[in-house]
Amino acid sequence: MAELTASAGSGVPHIREHYMDLIRRKRMYGGLTLAIFTLLMVSGFVLADSRNAGGFWDGILNVFDFPHQVLSEAWEKIDLLPAHLVHFFPALIETINIAAVSTLIGAMLGLVLSLLSTRGLARFPRLIPLFRRSMDIMRAIPEIVIALVLIFVLGGGPVPAMIAIALHTTGALGKLFSEVNENASLKPVEGLQSVGATWFQRMWLGVIPQVAPNYLSYALLRFEINIRASAILGFVGAGGIGYELKNAMSWGQGKFDEAAAIFILLFGAIVLFDQLSSYYRHRLTSGGAA
Repeated sequence: MAELTASAGSGVPHIREHYMDLIRRKRMYGGLTLAIFTLLMVSGFVLADSRNAGGFWDGILNVFDFPHQVLSEAWEKIDLLPAHLVHFFPALIETINIAAVSTLIGAMLGLVLSLLSTRGLARFPRLIPLFRRSMDIMRAIPEIVIALVLIFVLGGGPVPAMIAIALHTTGALGKLFSEVNENASLKPVEGLQSVGATWFQRMWLGVIPQVAPNYLSYALLRFEINIRASAILGFVGAGGIGYELKNAMSWGQGKFDEAAAIFILLFGAIVLFDQLSSYYRHRLTSGGAA
């Protein structure tokens, strides 16, 4: 008994020394990582400043000039603000419609691709890598790149923006949905399979009821993102309120009051839908509790 106590006592300093060695090594690796990150940030900034002809430090002093001009002109023409809000409201509705339709299409396609790319649920297991890589490609290409190509082919308007956002949404939601599917219980699926249910019936009755709240939560979150994306795509001629904002800002002095009205509409819409979707996402993920 005394020997065991002595051996245990002699091992405590060794354990403490090993622990302190691990702490020192962790701090060293953390310091090296921080130093490398800082070095990359500084070098990247220097490179960007040199390619900008060294104009960053001169331009940073004037960064608030444009907002000041917009706000000054909007205040001078404050009496025209209600008319501008009414005039540009249809463009805002068009932007919201683009986001809603693209989210709906992307969610439906993403749902199908997620089921086809989830191990244990896939209809064609050998094609799982194909479906996964397809979603990766759709998710990797920015919406603005797809929109520019489609505008060149189809012309300007809301349709190229809707297709571009829907493709990106399909890849993004398909990835999220497939991760949710992996946590679904397979017992209902096996029970339906034992009574001769088809693959579609197994997915519709055995999987989707389990994951539907998470599906809706992710879809609402993506709807918020798509409202912002559809507004941005308006700058490349894809319609909506972004297109009106581009025209107002391109015109410059004399149209800044219209730009301010568009900013107010866009900001208000984003805040409204952000709050609504956050509220409903909370209710869905918390099981309907207020």
